[in-house]
Order: sequence, then structure tokens, then C-alpha cells
Amino acid sequence: MSTACTAAAEAAQLAPVFDADRLPAELDAVTSHTWNPQRIHTYGGQVGQPAAIDWRVLPLRSLGGDAERTDPGGPGPQPFAPTRWLEHLPYLAEILAQLPAPLNAVRLMALGPGAVASPHCDPKYRLDRGLVRLHIPIVTDPQAVLVLDGVEHRWQPGTLWFGDFSREHLVRNTSQTVTRVHAVIDALLTAELAAWFPPTWQDLLTHGEVLLNRTAPDTPPAWPVGLPYEALLPSGFADFDAAAPLDGSLIPARIDHPPAGVPTLTIAGRAFALAPVDNDGKQWRFSGWSEQRTLQPDGNGGLLLRVRRGRALADRHITAAPRTS
Repeated sequence: MSTACTAAAEAAQLAPVFDADRLPAELDAVTSHTWNPQRIHTYGGQVGQPAAIDWRVLPLRSLGGDAERTDPGGPGPQPFAPTRWLEHLPYLAEILAQLPAPLNAVRLMALGPGAVASPHCDPKYRLDRGLVRLHIPIVTDPQAVLVLDGVEHRWQPGTLWFGDFSREHLVRNTSQTVTRVHAVIDALLTAELAAWFPPTWQDLLTHGEVLLNRTAPDTPPAWPVGLPYEALLPSGFADFDAAAPLDGSLIPARIDHPPAGVPTLTIAGRAFALAPVDNDGKQWRFSGWSEQRTLQPDGNGGLLLRVRRGRALADRHITAAPRTS
């Protein structure tokens, strides 16, 4: 990673400021029941154990729009979609619609009085991977603190923040009465979203080891060749822990059209929904992931696989023959 990127601060306040009174006023519509515990998600598609502290979640966008799923999710067989809870939060829904970036999970996260999380890192949220996590504080207290890379933060209601959560961090709420509530937004970094960062970040975002994604099309195009489509892909391409995604033995893969209408790649026993990265449908990424990995049919029965990390680009051409039946 470049010197510019390593020198970046651990957090930045983005340009918009929202109505700090309207946001908590909406919570009454979704607090008539107890929210479910926070859970983690692994690249292998597994959902972890519930948090051992009072750290509860209301999912507003989740995989398949599942209103009970509290983990952040990731690449899998379903795309992210709004849950039924978002309908009860019209102002927050309006804010989300303004964000100039494709959204993955969006969750209301409530840290109860006396709750302290263990230090941890979330390695996928990195600028060179094109994945960012944003926060909008809704209810907070001076004793509710985020410690990010050793720096204490007390973000205020109505503000919008980026944090580099790939660095070590923890949250603690030593208030005896107040439950800290943030809207936590997982998004793909785009040039339009980068423009919301402060001026001191613009050189890094323009010239540093940063991956900028394209804004998703309003109307998703169709996969450009006949389905089902079969190919042999490197075993590392759908392994999100793989250091060299284009390497490994070639194994069978199939792209198909399930009933939901989203092209799905099946490889090594796992299914991944695909999402277009532009309007012409020539290039596709894993839904729930960034343009760090993309597939592009070449028009001659093959696939061009691309892997990006910051400004670096590698590709591999795979010869294959599409099937029409």
C-alpha cells in the first residue's frame, strides 16, 4: 500500500449533516420488540454465534431482505434487499436513497448500558478493496465511545462518518442509562461517494491505493450470453480469503438464471448472486462484494476474470463454451 494510504487518518466526517431530531423520533416505530443479538459473518458464508454483550441489531437491508438476520452478510446466493423494518423509518430511508453508492447491509445497532466489545478488526472494509463502512449516530452519550486504532471517537447524532474498520477497534458504553444507537451502512466506494469526503482526503482517494466502483444501474441488464453457461474457473476466484484469486486448479462452474431473476454462479458447492457493474451488462461482480473481482464474457465463449487491489489490476482469460440448453 502506498505511503499516502498508510498515512490516512482512521476516520473522516463526510459532507452531509442530517436532522438529529427526526432520526431518533422514528425509533419509536421499531422499538416495540426486542432486537436480536449482533452476529458475525465469515467469507465462507457461515453466521457466527450471537454477541456475548448487550449489542443488538435491527436489519434494514440484509441478504434477501431477511428481517431477522443481524449479521452483515457477504457474497452468497441472494442479493441484499430492504427489510420490512425500513418501511417504518421514512426519513432514514430517504437518507439511504441519497447515498451515491451501491449498498450492502444496513443495520440499526444498539449498544446497551455497560456493554464493552472486545478489540477486533473487520478486514474486508478497506479502501483498496472498495468496501466501506459508514455510521450515522442516532442516539448517543458522552460515555459511549468508539476506539478506532487507539483514537477515541464520540460521533454526534445526525453526522455521517467513515471509519477504517480494518484497523483494530472496539466500542464501549459506560453510561448507566443510555443505549447508543447507530445506523451502520456497508457500501461500495464510488467516485461520487468519495466526493463527500473532506478535502484533506481527496489526494488519497484520487491517487492512492483506493478501489473506486461504478454506481449500479437503475435497471439491471441481462447476462449477455445464453444461460446456463458452464466454464472452468480457478478454485481461488470464489474464495474471499485467497491471496491469489486467479490461481489454483480449474474447477467446474455454472452460471444460471434462478427464479428470482438474478444470474447466479455456482462453484465448489456454493452459489453466488452476480450483479452488473455498469449499464451494458458486460462486466459482473459478486453481489455483496466490490469490483475487486469481476467476470466478463468475451463474446467467443470465454470469460475474462479480473482482480483489482487498489490501483493494481490482474486478469486471466478462461476459454469456455456456453450452453444453450
